[in-house]
Amino acid sequence: MNEPNTLVRGRSGAGGFLEVLAAFFRLGLTSFGGPVAHLGYFREEFVVRRRWLDDAAYADLVALCQFLPGPASSQVGMALGLARAGLPGALAAWLGFTLPSAALMLLFALGVNAVGNLEESGWLHGLKVVAVAVVAQAVAGMWQGLISGRARAALALGSAAAVLLVPTGVMQIAALLLGGLIGWWLLPAAAVRGGALELRVSRRWGGALLTVFALLLLILPLLAPSSPVAALLDAFYRTGSLVFGGGHVVLPLLEAEMVPRGWVGPERFVAGYGAAQAVPGPLFTFAAYLGAVAQTGLSPLLGAAVALTGIFLPAFLLVVGALPFWNALRTRPAVQAALGGVNAAVVGILLAALYDPVFTSAITTAADLALALLLYAALVYGRVPPWAVVLLAAVVGWAWKLWV
Repeated sequence: MNEPNTLVRGRSGAGGFLEVLAAFFRLGLTSFGGPVAHLGYFREEFVVRRRWLDDAAYADLVALCQFLPGPASSQVGMALGLARAGLPGALAAWLGFTLPSAALMLLFALGVNAVGNLEESGWLHGLKVVAVAVVAQAVAGMWQGLISGRARAALALGSAAAVLLVPTGVMQIAALLLGGLIGWWLLPAAAVRGGALELRVSRRWGGALLTVFALLLLILPLLAPSSPVAALLDAFYRTGSLVFGGGHVVLPLLEAEMVPRGWVGPERFVAGYGAAQAVPGPLFTFAAYLGAVAQTGLSPLLGAAVALTGIFLPAFLLVVGALPFWNALRTRPAVQAALGGVNAAVVGILLAALYDPVFTSAITTAADLALALLLYAALVYGRVPPWAVVLLAAVVGWAWKLWV
């Protein structure tokens, strides 16, 4: 009789916490390449080398985290830490994987604040142009992986058109909800296959955490007018709660929260997003940069801490809360059909963001477009690492500014 695929039970206490922290800190320093690459690094480290779990259990865990909103690779890490050392282990996994890139983005933000007026900086313009190439690559990859058939393509293009015509956060949420309803109604259902994933999290605990997630989503907007901390926490918590697809999909939701309010100008927003491609770890640490440069009256360090807490807290509450219910939910074909519609809408929202604000703020001349095309070719066909392409774009932008 075959035993169910399970995560290997690990140590609790300080030893387990430190073990998880050390493992994920090393990955946080070296994991370049985005969420898909991160999942590959995790498999090599925890399935192949450390044998914390087997391939079937790992695949099931990845499926859960792809289903939930939030940064999938960070959520997989939290779940692995949870299994190894309990709730402290989940915190250790998040800290280790997140701190290196968050610290780098905070340092970049401090540099941007020190320089002051950046609108005429050549290197900053280069970072804006490279963001066009990076987001175009993300759209192309997601379209290939998530859009199959006319119904999904129509959903994606319809979502893009709606968000372009009504560029607000409310419209983005509406597009996601409508995508899920249309997917449930029209798309073919396909149940997930694979072994059951077992983690010792009770349904009572899971239900409590999901309740906290929902209550914060309702209460934080009411508290937002009371202080800059509450307003910033609300903006990032709401973003982290609604980002299906993770990675680059966070861009349009954050732009809708930060730029219209005047907290961050479009120039600094897109430049920071370009810089985020050059650091290891989760792309969601872009929040540290935004919190530090945001004109909210908070110190850069406090702003970065609030933004990071806000954007990652939903991921923690959702993945730990959903684990006890996942084995039953994953077998329902209607759930998978609805998720297919949400994913199609996600691709459309990112397609709209490729045009506005990324393309419109970066491409002003034929030379800009030519550079963006060359950078895209380097990423997609030359297989040049994203961090190297980002540095190249900054140098070219700086040199071009001196030349002209």
